[in-house]
Amino acid sequence: METAIVWFRRDLRVEDNPALAAAVESGFSILPVFVWAPEDEGKWAPGSASKWWLHHALIRLRKQLQQRGLSLLLRKGHLQQELDSIIESSAAKAIFWNRRYEPDIIRRDAQLKEHFKESGLKVSSHNSALLFEPWTVATGEGKAYKVFTPFSKALARNQTPEPVAIPARIQPFEARTHSVELEALNLLPKIPWTSGIQTFWAADSQSAKDWLEGFLDESLVRYHSRRDIPGELSTSRLSPYLAWGELGPRQVRAALQNCAAGKGRETFDREVLWREFAYHVLYNFPKTPEQPLQSRFNEFPWKPDSELLRRWQKGLTGYPIVDAGMRQLWQTGWMHNRIRMVVASFLVKHLLQPWQQGAAWFWDTLVDADLASNTLGWQWAGGCGADAAPYFRIFNPILQGEKFDSNGYYVRHYLPELHRLPDNYIHKPWEAPAQVLENAGINLGESYPMPVVDLKAGRDRALKAWEELKGS
Repeated sequence: METAIVWFRRDLRVEDNPALAAAVESGFSILPVFVWAPEDEGKWAPGSASKWWLHHALIRLRKQLQQRGLSLLLRKGHLQQELDSIIESSAAKAIFWNRRYEPDIIRRDAQLKEHFKESGLKVSSHNSALLFEPWTVATGEGKAYKVFTPFSKALARNQTPEPVAIPARIQPFEARTHSVELEALNLLPKIPWTSGIQTFWAADSQSAKDWLEGFLDESLVRYHSRRDIPGELSTSRLSPYLAWGELGPRQVRAALQNCAAGKGRETFDREVLWREFAYHVLYNFPKTPEQPLQSRFNEFPWKPDSELLRRWQKGLTGYPIVDAGMRQLWQTGWMHNRIRMVVASFLVKHLLQPWQQGAAWFWDTLVDADLASNTLGWQWAGGCGADAAPYFRIFNPILQGEKFDSNGYYVRHYLPELHRLPDNYIHKPWEAPAQVLENAGINLGESYPMPVVDLKAGRDRALKAWEELKGS
């Protein structure tokens, strides 16, 4: 039986894996391969938190493959050289993979496809990451969408593909070929700063399928009404599983269809489609990871300040809901979506720092770092992207905290230095009387910082910058 390589990338699952299914259906024995080659990823190689997640995702993938009689071959080094070496040692006749949509990766994959075809291999690429390919959805004029609502309506006219079935047993590649140990990929940090992430995610025990089922059973029915409350576990937290392809959107939508209809299901389904929209925008506007979709924002009068950026990154802005979010990010590799909007708005508006700085920090610290979603989210916050919030819409972090964390549970969890502060001051400790601060053990400026910017002054400065841009 001839052998096919199934090259795993950001599709680290066996179930609903179209490339794997196609290779099996073609009658090949299967050699699963993962190559760690961050240099080939360019500027957007996985960040520190993502590498931690990847390590554990590969453990989970290896177990899934073993259940079907397959062994995962691991390599590290120059991507094309390693793949060529595997092809030579295995005498493989074909290579199958699932497509990626990052601009640099599209170009690289096109070159690899041409190279392998010239070598006489069968090359076959598939869609595992999206419901619909980005180039298959267009406006009536044949253009890409820039607004989510008509995009989502266009998707609604198409039938969602069903998850792809995979046989319980697969014919493996029988001969031996060199594979490195997972630890040789050096994905885990040398200094063990990830204990909080490990605790938050229970990385070695919880599969993507279990996580999805738990969310649908326990939280979906109230998702529409509770998803903005950061102190509750009421969101799905599926984003890292989707980012690394441990779960596919077809699987999510198929499971969702088996749930009772209601506002919770409807609201969550829109979030699935929002992710599709992010990829649609990234594919059709490939410069957006670094340049604003709305080109006039290239001239926006940002005020880069390394100290303000550092205070924001470390959760030392003096605004509790912002600082709690940034410390949640550092401790867990994840941040609640409502808080992502709050901290992003604060950075690009109250602090007037470029949105690209925030996107870069999220890229390095999020376990769910995904170029499409990260780019869309930050350009939304900066008012310069597709379907973006207007720049003059400026979140007030005090009001956001009082509305969505009224009892201060979220803030107290991530800012323990404020845990004794009464609810009416938890989101504005500088307004607390001296005796209240003393009773709470807080010395502003020492145990907790004073605000880095006055909200009114920061808001006025942002609006002035907006007026400058409009007048230029």
